[in-house]
Amino acid sequence: MSEDERDQTTVDHEPPRGAASTTTWNDISYTATAKWLVLRKKEKPSAEIFSVSYVTESGDLDRPVTFVFNGGPGASSAYLHVGVVGPQRVDFPGDGALPPMPPRLVQNDESWLAFSDLVFVDPVGTGFSRIIEQDRREGDEKKKKDAGAEQPGADGEPDPKEYFGYKRDLESLSEFIGRWLSDNRRWGSPVFIAGESYGGYRVGRLVRILQETSGIGLSGAILISPALEFGSLASGDYDVLGWVDRLPTMAGAAAHHGRSRAFGSDAPLDDVRRETETFATSDYAEFLTRGASMPAAERDRVLSRLADLIGLPVELVNRAEGRVPINVFARELLRDERKVLGLYDATITTTDPFPDREPFGGPDPTLAGIAPAYTTAINRLLRSEIGVETDREYTLLSYEVNQEWKDDDKRHFFVPPVGATDDFRYGMALNPHVKAFITHGQFDLVTPYYASDRLRNLMRLEPAIADRITVRHFGGGHMFYAWEASRWAFTSAISEFVADATRGQSGA
Repeated sequence: MSEDERDQTTVDHEPPRGAASTTTWNDISYTATAKWLVLRKKEKPSAEIFSVSYVTESGDLDRPVTFVFNGGPGASSAYLHVGVVGPQRVDFPGDGALPPMPPRLVQNDESWLAFSDLVFVDPVGTGFSRIIEQDRREGDEKKKKDAGAEQPGADGEPDPKEYFGYKRDLESLSEFIGRWLSDNRRWGSPVFIAGESYGGYRVGRLVRILQETSGIGLSGAILISPALEFGSLASGDYDVLGWVDRLPTMAGAAAHHGRSRAFGSDAPLDDVRRETETFATSDYAEFLTRGASMPAAERDRVLSRLADLIGLPVELVNRAEGRVPINVFARELLRDERKVLGLYDATITTTDPFPDREPFGGPDPTLAGIAPAYTTAINRLLRSEIGVETDREYTLLSYEVNQEWKDDDKRHFFVPPVGATDDFRYGMALNPHVKAFITHGQFDLVTPYYASDRLRNLMRLEPAIADRITVRHFGGGHMFYAWEASRWAFTSAISEFVADATRGQSGA
């Protein structure tokens, strides 16, 4: 499409005015640009994607550029933006605990700006990104359909929630990345994509889609606390893998809080993880698979060992038939202290406000607890420092988007939602040069590190591809970079990863 044609298709919709500011970070001059990009459907404006880019003033069009997004679905990019990647960050205590309000916004000495230009993307429905509603699309034009006309989603009538689905979401991100590269004349730059949680799922699938469908060659993919496959995230009485994946994290949390009966308080975490992984994939997996067919004595031995590893009473573990949900574990481990663990970082605790009530009715300190810190920080950064002027609310985490998320691939009912692992493997085979970095926090109960370790070991990778995939985990939880030591180590590792992925490329 020509520039004139593009202008013609978007002339009937004007997004909010963006903003830009130029400043210096660690002797690097850069321009921060906040703006909206209008997405189109059938050449008509359909949604606005908000982004913030940090581009150095060097004018080097060969400098790497990294596109960053979070997950949810329904999360904005603020967590990574002011948590670890951007030039300013929330000043968390060294152990990742919640800071006093309002949080301080400080220079981030571990920013990835040292080795890459950065683009933070808020998917539709998050941050300042929005669906363009029908009356805004039509302007003052009289609606053409009378009452009883076609329902939203039918041909000619846009679905206001069409972007809240696997396929359309990935299409919108692909369109955004391609257009940003064009608008900024950066097709010669090494391109990296980085995503957290469901954003890691996005990255896994985009490794294939960007290269095969959009013609965007990748240099690297960074999957942070990824949820690569959904089947093991919500385990029940008839499942096995989810329980196996979470057990090493639960055992590590029990040891951290001094409640493990299998390990001493000074046992190295690596030893706890290694021994628990062995138990989880052998005796425990057999127990979960065999159920009532396992002899009573063997069953009792496995359940007793399980209880010792996760620091809970044998009676509780027996009642749960060895399947202890993470919310039960989080509440029961320190119940005698009236403390509850965070699901996203099991080292963080909060007071149980309703200790006599079932089920637990208090907050998760590692999700709801940190929301004000990130919301305050991102609003200050965007509105006060970059200069964005809009009356829109910045949506840190949209539960509406999360609840409305759907499988829009139109597959048969019995076909489960597509995971990201196959597309990831496909993309790694498609491009013999692209590299990947997969990482988790060791105390994340929601997307446990062992799930990715297990999937990595099941990918049937030939040595040449296996050598291009780095798997490394850090102390902390889902957002492990809130830990000072982990943030330093993570940024150092990514710096080396980007340097390795761009070695020998033009301008690298």
